[in-house]
Amino acid sequence: MTSFVDRTLTCSDCSAQFTFTVGEQEFYQSRGFTNEPRRCPECRQARKAARGEGGGGGGGGYRSYDSNREMFSAVCAECGREARVPFQPRGDRPVYCSDCFRSRGPQRGGGGGGGRDRNW
Repeated sequence: MTSFVDRTLTCSDCSAQFTFTVGEQEFYQSRGFTNEPRRCPECRQARKAARGEGGGGGGGGYRSYDSNREMFSAVCAECGREARVPFQPRGDRPVYCSDCFRSRGPQRGGGGGGGRDRNW
């Protein structure tokens, strides 16, 4: 098994340095990708948007009901991969990619009951 460490790479478009995280490297390996990313997340997103691929992306676990819905980019709090979410992350709560969100299971507080106190 391969051991990964975070790596600093230089974007081929804007020359900014960015981190190729352990989580991203594991994801690339799991998908069979042999090349590391050449562009920073911002330039990757700009390139996707220019090609018309900036929407919800494949396999997100839900069906997009509005193809014009604005999506925002964030770093997954669990694996470090890019997460595309339909809300502007504020930074005060963790954001998860689709895979990590699904693997966490139901995390809702309270568990239902409709908010009524019944005595039966």
